[in-house]
Amino acid sequence: MLHICCGPCAIYPVNLLREQGHGLTGYFYNPNIHPYTEWSRRKEALAGYAGIIDLPVIIDESYDLDDFLRSVAHREARRCGFCYALRLRRAAAVAREGKYEFFTTTLLVSPYQKHDLIKETGLAAGEEYGTPFLYHDFRPGFQEATAKSRDLNMYRQKYCGCIYSERDRYHRQRKKEG
Repeated sequence: MLHICCGPCAIYPVNLLREQGHGLTGYFYNPNIHPYTEWSRRKEALAGYAGIIDLPVIIDESYDLDDFLRSVAHREARRCGFCYALRLRRAAAVAREGKYEFFTTTLLVSPYQKHDLIKETGLAAGEEYGTPFLYHDFRPGFQEATAKSRDLNMYRQKYCGCIYSERDRYHRQRKKEG
Protein backbone atom coordinates (compact mmCIF):
# COMPACT_ATOMS: atom_id res chain seq x y z
CA MET A 1 0.00 0.00 0.00
CA LEU A 2 1.26 3.43 -0.96
CA HIS A 3 0.24 6.42 1.15
CA ILE A 4 -0.17 9.26 -1.36
CA CYS A 5 -0.01 12.93 -0.51
CA CYS A 6 -0.85 14.13 -4.04
CA GLY A 7 -0.95 13.01 -7.66
CA PRO A 8 2.38 14.46 -8.83
CA CYS A 9 4.27 12.86 -5.94
CA ALA A 10 2.73 9.47 -6.81
CA ILE A 11 4.14 9.32 -10.34
CA TYR A 12 7.67 8.09 -9.67
CA PRO A 13 6.98 5.79 -6.69
CA VAL A 14 4.11 4.05 -8.51
CA ASN A 15 6.23 3.48 -11.61
CA LEU A 16 9.24 2.26 -9.64
CA LEU A 17 7.30 -0.05 -7.32
CA ARG A 18 5.41 -1.54 -10.27
CA GLU A 19 8.70 -2.08 -12.13
CA GLN A 20 9.87 -3.98 -9.06
CA GLY A 21 6.84 -6.25 -9.39
CA HIS A 22 4.69 -4.89 -6.58
CA GLY A 23 0.94 -4.71 -6.97
CA LEU A 24 -0.16 -1.42 -5.46
CA THR A 25 -3.13 0.21 -3.84
CA GLY A 26 -2.95 3.91 -3.13
CA TYR A 27 -4.19 5.45 0.09
CA PHE A 28 -5.11 9.14 0.36
CA TYR A 29 -5.24 10.37 3.94
CA ASN A 30 -3.98 13.92 4.46
CA PRO A 31 -5.79 15.83 7.22
CA ASN A 32 -2.96 18.36 7.30
CA ILE A 33 -3.94 19.92 3.98
CA HIS A 34 -5.55 23.30 4.37
CA PRO A 35 -7.82 24.82 3.25
CA TYR A 36 -10.44 22.21 2.39
CA THR A 37 -10.53 23.39 -1.23
CA GLU A 38 -6.80 22.59 -1.51
CA TRP A 39 -7.40 19.15 -0.01
CA SER A 40 -10.20 18.59 -2.50
CA ARG A 41 -8.11 19.68 -5.50
CA ARG A 42 -5.30 17.31 -4.52
CA LYS A 43 -7.75 14.47 -3.97
CA GLU A 44 -9.39 15.03 -7.38
CA ALA A 45 -6.02 15.30 -9.15
CA LEU A 46 -4.96 12.00 -7.63
CA ALA A 47 -8.26 10.32 -8.52
CA GLY A 48 -7.91 11.48 -12.12
CA TYR A 49 -4.32 10.24 -12.39
CA ALA A 50 -5.18 6.95 -10.70
CA GLY A 51 -7.87 6.40 -13.32
CA ILE A 52 -5.37 6.96 -16.13
CA ILE A 53 -2.83 4.49 -14.72
CA ASP A 54 -5.34 1.97 -13.36
CA LEU A 55 -4.30 2.38 -9.73
CA PRO A 56 -6.86 1.43 -7.11
CA VAL A 57 -6.99 4.12 -4.44
CA ILE A 58 -8.62 4.17 -1.04
CA ILE A 59 -9.71 7.75 -0.37
CA ASP A 60 -10.21 8.56 3.29
CA GLU A 61 -12.88 11.26 3.17
CA SER A 62 -12.79 11.99 6.89
CA TYR A 63 -10.61 15.14 6.61
CA ASP A 64 -9.53 15.13 10.27
CA LEU A 65 -8.20 18.69 10.26
CA ASP A 66 -9.06 19.12 13.94
CA ASP A 67 -6.84 16.16 14.89
CA PHE A 68 -3.96 17.63 12.92
CA LEU A 69 -4.36 21.10 14.40
CA ARG A 70 -4.69 19.74 17.96
CA SER A 71 -1.51 17.70 17.53
CA VAL A 72 0.59 20.65 16.34
CA ALA A 73 -0.88 23.51 18.37
CA HIS A 74 1.86 25.21 20.39
CA ARG A 75 4.41 22.87 18.74
CA GLU A 76 4.48 24.45 15.30
CA ALA A 77 8.26 24.21 15.00
CA ARG A 78 7.96 20.42 15.26
CA ARG A 79 4.76 20.14 13.22
CA CYS A 80 6.21 17.90 10.52
CA GLY A 81 6.87 15.08 12.97
CA PHE A 82 3.30 15.20 14.26
CA CYS A 83 1.97 15.38 10.72
CA TYR A 84 4.02 12.40 9.52
CA ALA A 85 2.99 10.37 12.56
CA LEU A 86 -0.71 11.12 12.10
CA ARG A 87 -0.68 10.08 8.44
CA LEU A 88 1.72 7.14 8.62
CA ARG A 89 0.09 5.61 11.69
CA ARG A 90 -3.26 5.68 9.88
CA ALA A 91 -1.64 4.23 6.75
CA ALA A 92 -0.07 1.44 8.82
CA ALA A 93 -3.42 0.65 10.43
CA VAL A 94 -5.18 0.52 7.04
CA ALA A 95 -2.37 -1.61 5.61
CA ARG A 96 -2.69 -4.08 8.49
CA GLU A 97 -6.45 -4.18 8.13
CA GLY A 98 -6.16 -4.81 4.39
CA LYS A 99 -3.40 -7.40 4.91
CA TYR A 100 -0.99 -5.56 2.62
CA GLU A 101 2.56 -6.85 2.39
CA PHE A 102 3.97 -3.45 3.33
CA PHE A 103 3.21 0.26 3.27
CA THR A 104 5.27 3.21 2.17
CA THR A 105 4.66 6.85 1.30
CA THR A 106 5.06 9.33 -1.52
CA LEU A 107 6.35 11.81 1.05
CA LEU A 108 9.71 10.16 0.35
CA VAL A 109 9.81 11.63 -3.18
CA SER A 110 10.07 15.27 -2.15
CA PRO A 111 13.47 16.84 -1.53
CA TYR A 112 11.63 19.38 0.66
CA GLN A 113 10.45 16.84 3.25
CA LYS A 114 12.38 15.67 6.33
CA HIS A 115 13.45 12.34 4.93
CA ASP A 116 15.09 10.84 8.01
CA LEU A 117 12.09 11.77 10.14
CA ILE A 118 9.70 10.18 7.63
CA LYS A 119 11.76 7.00 7.63
CA GLU A 120 11.93 6.88 11.44
CA THR A 121 8.20 7.59 11.76
CA GLY A 122 7.25 5.03 9.12
CA LEU A 123 9.36 2.32 10.74
CA ALA A 124 7.86 3.10 14.16
CA ALA A 125 4.30 3.03 12.77
CA GLY A 126 5.02 -0.25 11.01
CA GLU A 127 6.31 -1.78 14.22
CA GLU A 128 3.36 -0.46 16.21
CA TYR A 129 0.79 -1.87 13.78
CA GLY A 130 2.65 -5.02 12.73
CA THR A 131 2.90 -3.97 9.08
CA PRO A 132 6.36 -3.50 7.56
CA PHE A 133 7.28 -0.04 6.34
CA LEU A 134 9.12 -0.14 3.04
CA TYR A 135 11.71 2.60 3.05
CA HIS A 136 12.85 3.79 -0.34
CA ASP A 137 14.49 7.07 -1.26
CA PHE A 138 12.28 8.18 -4.15
CA ARG A 139 13.95 11.61 -4.43
CA PRO A 140 15.98 10.72 -7.54
CA GLY A 141 12.66 10.61 -9.44
CA PHE A 142 11.42 14.00 -8.25
CA GLN A 143 12.40 15.97 -11.38
CA GLU A 144 11.06 13.25 -13.69
CA ALA A 145 7.73 13.24 -11.85
CA THR A 146 7.57 17.03 -11.90
CA ALA A 147 8.08 17.09 -15.67
CA LYS A 148 5.50 14.36 -16.26
CA SER A 149 2.92 16.06 -14.03
CA ARG A 150 3.37 19.23 -16.08
CA ASP A 151 2.98 17.26 -19.33
CA LEU A 152 -0.28 15.83 -17.96
CA ASN A 153 -1.50 19.29 -16.87
CA MET A 154 -1.93 17.82 -13.41
CA TYR A 155 -2.76 20.14 -10.54
CA ARG A 156 0.49 20.99 -8.79
CA GLN A 157 0.41 22.64 -5.40
CA LYS A 158 2.80 25.35 -4.28
CA TYR A 159 3.24 24.26 -0.66
CA CYS A 160 3.40 21.10 1.45
CA GLY A 161 -0.19 21.28 2.57
CA CYS A 162 -0.57 22.60 6.08
CA ILE A 163 -1.58 26.12 6.94
CA TYR A 164 1.90 26.78 8.31
CA SER A 165 3.66 25.70 5.13
CA GLU A 166 1.26 27.84 3.12
CA ARG A 167 2.07 30.81 5.35
CA ASP A 168 5.81 30.18 5.11
CA ARG A 169 5.69 29.84 1.31
CA TYR A 170 3.68 32.95 0.58
CA HIS A 171 4.90 35.13 3.42
CA ARG A 172 8.54 34.48 2.41
CA GLN A 173 7.65 35.26 -1.22
CA ARG A 174 5.94 38.49 -0.19
CA LYS A 175 8.98 39.53 1.86
CA LYS A 176 11.25 38.93 -1.17
CA GLU A 177 8.95 40.99 -3.40
CA GLY A 178 8.66 43.81 -0.85
